[in-house]
Amino acid sequence: MTVQTVTPKRRFRGKPRGRDLDPSLLEGLRDLLGDERQNATLRRRDLLIEHLHTIQDSRGHLLLADLRALATYMNLPMATVYETATFYAHFDVIHDDQLPPPAVTIRVCDSLTCQLAGAETLKAQLEANVDIEQVRVLRAPCMGRCDTAPVAEVGHHHVLFATQARIASVIETAHFHPDPVDWQRLDDYRGEGGMALLQACHSGSVTVETLMEAMQQANLRGLGGAGFPTFKKWTFVRQETGPRYCAINADEGEPGTFKDRYYLERSPHQFLEGALVSAWAVDAEALYIYLRDEYPALHSVVREAIGELEAAGLVAPGYIVLRRGAGAYICGEESAMIESLEGKPGKPRHRPPFVAQKGLFDRPTLVNNVETVYWIPMIWQRGAEAFSSQGRNGRVGLRSFSVSGRVKQPGVYLAPAGITLNELVDEYCGGMADGHRLAAYLPGGASGGILPASKADIPLDFDTLQEHGCFIGSAAVIVLSDQDDLRGVATNLLAFFADESCGQCTPCRVGTEKMLTLLERNEWDAGLMTQLSQVMIDASICGLGQAAPNPVLGLLKAFRGELAAQNVIVKG
Repeated sequence: MTVQTVTPKRRFRGKPRGRDLDPSLLEGLRDLLGDERQNATLRRRDLLIEHLHTIQDSRGHLLLADLRALATYMNLPMATVYETATFYAHFDVIHDDQLPPPAVTIRVCDSLTCQLAGAETLKAQLEANVDIEQVRVLRAPCMGRCDTAPVAEVGHHHVLFATQARIASVIETAHFHPDPVDWQRLDDYRGEGGMALLQACHSGSVTVETLMEAMQQANLRGLGGAGFPTFKKWTFVRQETGPRYCAINADEGEPGTFKDRYYLERSPHQFLEGALVSAWAVDAEALYIYLRDEYPALHSVVREAIGELEAAGLVAPGYIVLRRGAGAYICGEESAMIESLEGKPGKPRHRPPFVAQKGLFDRPTLVNNVETVYWIPMIWQRGAEAFSSQGRNGRVGLRSFSVSGRVKQPGVYLAPAGITLNELVDEYCGGMADGHRLAAYLPGGASGGILPASKADIPLDFDTLQEHGCFIGSAAVIVLSDQDDLRGVATNLLAFFADESCGQCTPCRVGTEKMLTLLERNEWDAGLMTQLSQVMIDASICGLGQAAPNPVLGLLKAFRGELAAQNVIVKG
């Protein structure tokens, strides 16, 4: 018997795995974004988030079919596009079995200050009265307008001191765009001596060494939270081999913080001059500005201000690159911001190497906060002593405090570094709100911890609060009164951290959720909470997980009596 061997034929796929792409969608993207076949730069990975924004703005959402077309357009894996789009809160990804969202979206800020002002009740009222087929109501993290709480956003229009009636009026008139901002134009800024420092730097009449010495004498430090001396950061970046970049973090998402918005809305050219001088100091190839998406009016302001600089010949066209955040608090962390600038999910990097060594596009990168660079032209113009001569209680310099909560006059106040909470409230904020007595305060936003009224005479500055388990961070001061629910405060803050955790590391991802569960109980296990806090502090990759337990630890340390009075039993 003869056995015949049959060799099976190999089968090849004639097309990639996955669903077929509708050619009309790809052509639609080319109409919207430009033809990538004619301009290959449109395929750059760092443009992915910008392209997602453009599609979202045009459609109102992102269909999976749009993401497939964009993956083909950019020659990226669909998984990469999908992961990035779903990482950011401001992208509405609609799956094939889902309906697009209603035409109108109301976002109600649920930050601590807005919660104190009644945001939870407002959201419930809206949900009970809107037509869910026409309007959807969502909660959203801090919108950077804490002095006008509660705040809601309808489309891109922010409703200040929001009420159901005011929101209904916005919807009725279809006023979904941001209100215009009255900002200082370039000619007016130059009339006050603005841009003189930038021109002096480029002409050679001011050297980097001279400017760094002035920053050191002024004791200018990073004002986004870390407080690292500005001149030292410049030095570290300059030591690295070029090419180098400069990136400004304007993604102030810390609940209670709104100082950067305050300065950008008033004098964007002072900020831009300081940013350009910083870029010049490290010989940067380009200057990137990462501006949070919650400030839609400011995107127009900064873009127009950059155009004025380019038209005046003060900066080369394209040197300043304005990029748009997408609703991720974690991108306030410098390496997460770098990842986002590169078009990726904003997940913090392991360090070392630090971004000063290997940052944007793997090149040495100077990262500064908006307020930090904002003061550079003023310090040079008025002299370092005008800045360093300020201060109280042995501290040096000025600080911009974003004050909100139970005070008569919340707002941004430029005050001497080292001022106490009592002095800040009485001298700048008009005192406590009527009918409220100081009970506690957060000196540095959600992550800065919490202190009792008995410690309202501690100088507020870098290095003065650590022994009390707190830090000043971005100087976002939230004032609480005897009428506030402390457990409600803690659960609000931990819910924020749980929502905003990037999920990369287990201590933060699981720890914030577990801590929130423990806080919701009527009986708190102090030993377990402390143990969990220590794991989060020791093992989290970045400052989010490390700082998230701070308000809990503060309550356990100084507020047990107040918690007991609010029916929270603390054991251990």
